[in-house]
Amino acid sequence: MQAMMVYVTASSCEEAAKIGRVAVEKRLAACANVLGDIRSFYWWDGEIQDDSEAALILKTTDDRLDALIAEVKALHSYSVPCIVALPVGAGNPAFLEWIARETR
Repeated sequence: MQAMMVYVTASSCEEAAKIGRVAVEKRLAACANVLGDIRSFYWWDGEIQDDSEAALILKTTDDRLDALIAEVKALHSYSVPCIVALPVGAGNPAFLEWIARETR
């Protein structure tokens, strides 16, 4: 089982917290960190946007990833939410085992 870090942006800290809490309650993620207010620049509808958002980091495993992405999309207010998953190459073995245990 491969540990994964999933980066999500949300419209607010409240939305990020709601998504994070549900993901942990459903054991789709072992942990959720709301990083708070961020400023985002991006293209949308042919124009550069300058928005306030919140960042969310979820810790999960590769076998829970598809279900986690589906849940985030279902809860998210954006039509195309940023959900990016990165494999964890190394780390504290006890922490990585904890992620696996808490997402079973």
